[in-house]
Amino acid sequence: MFAKLLGISTESVSKKLFTIFGAVILLSLFIAAATDFYYLVALPVVVLIGFMAVVDFKKLFFLTLFFIPFSVEMTLPGGLGTDFPPELLIIGLMLVYLLYFIKNLRNIGKEFYKHPITIFVILHLLWTFITTLHSYDYLVSVKFSLAKFWYVFVFYFMAGQLIKTTKDFKKVFWFFFFPIFTTIFYVMIRHAATGFSFKEINFCVGPFYRNHVMYGCIVALFLPFIWYIKKWYPKYSKTWWFLIGALLIGLVAVQLSYTRAAYVGIAIAIAAVQIIRFRLMKVAVGLAVAIALGVVVHLITDNSYMDYAPEFKNTVTHNQFDNLISATAKGEDISTMERVYRWVAGYQMSQKEPLTGFGPGNFYGFYKGYTVTSFETYVSDNPEQSGIHNYYLMLIVEQGFIGAFLFLAMCFYFLIRGETVYHKTTDPMKKHIIMTVILTVIIIDCLLLINDMIETDKIGSFFFICMAVLTNIDVENTTQLEKN
Repeated sequence: MFAKLLGISTESVSKKLFTIFGAVILLSLFIAAATDFYYLVALPVVVLIGFMAVVDFKKLFFLTLFFIPFSVEMTLPGGLGTDFPPELLIIGLMLVYLLYFIKNLRNIGKEFYKHPITIFVILHLLWTFITTLHSYDYLVSVKFSLAKFWYVFVFYFMAGQLIKTTKDFKKVFWFFFFPIFTTIFYVMIRHAATGFSFKEINFCVGPFYRNHVMYGCIVALFLPFIWYIKKWYPKYSKTWWFLIGALLIGLVAVQLSYTRAAYVGIAIAIAAVQIIRFRLMKVAVGLAVAIALGVVVHLITDNSYMDYAPEFKNTVTHNQFDNLISATAKGEDISTMERVYRWVAGYQMSQKEPLTGFGPGNFYGFYKGYTVTSFETYVSDNPEQSGIHNYYLMLIVEQGFIGAFLFLAMCFYFLIRGETVYHKTTDPMKKHIIMTVILTVIIIDCLLLINDMIETDKIGSFFFICMAVLTNIDVENTTQLEKN
């Protein structure tokens, strides 16, 4: 694909690069053995990736999806962090896509870029850039914004070019299915050795997942894919039974992840199926906004949030899951109350910079000066340097109320428009795709209430891919209606 972009014969390029690739393998193995510098063995992989980018970057896109469940967080020199290896591939894909876009500007369908979802995505990126200019710490915000840009470019704009048919969507499913279930079996085998201990679950999910929450959430958001893709195969066929088994294993994995956010997300997604079928999405969105505003108004009126300050001595870590659930209800679970501690700080920060915030990525660097000691817990020193654990509040803190409004407007429009597109679509397979992407985004939206994981490759990739897929189907439906 990239070779065509440059006007070069694909067959000619393939033969030459294949010869070069063979020579590089032999040379790197010889030099590595002779010098004991074994990192050179990775050189053929780099060359292979370059070969794929030149011949057909669509294959490289799906290879990136394949590696996402296997990604490992690594710290690089200079304090930089990366998800290895997907993030390196994502950066390369972004550069390739930009060249492809510039070369094919006249031939690329403009309807995708004119769609309201795309406009919301662009505004979201644009405001991230604007708030970076007003940042309290430019270096942190620039790093954050660059990572945001290449994730969105690849998983929304490139995905919009590459995932247009049911065949493409099926590829997305299978390229992700096998690696994620490999990690599920890996985690469950390690977890079984501990007697499926709640205390040991964070250890068992490493190194592929930061913690049990990340693990439980990614499995949860993939369940709608399994449920609807199985409908594409004959009932009681081998593949159908295979996917039924995978669905059951996925549900068990979520249960044993001990992730409360994943449980809630799945429950809301099940309810959302009926909401979509009965065209109640506008009512549901309006009700959710009303409840959220009501809670916020109650908490800030006369500083009522102070009434919920925990007892420091009673707010502790729990090693049994049933004790954790009980403690959560009583406001004595340390992870829940530590979230509240940071949310209170976030509220104080939002009063300081309501328009442009403190800058993308800057919550951790400044929140401790805005905390309220009444909400302090045993882990408030935050050695992990984790964030605010509420993406919507994080946007207010880091990008101001405008940033949060733009993101929420994008999500709400996606859900409401998705319901409309679902009912206008007649192809059963495409209806399954639409329902899958809507439910996946709903699960992610729920997760963001108590987490801020959308900037990670494992969660953010699906969020933007789902948006791109719905945009494509909506554009296709509109084009067909205009032709008729």
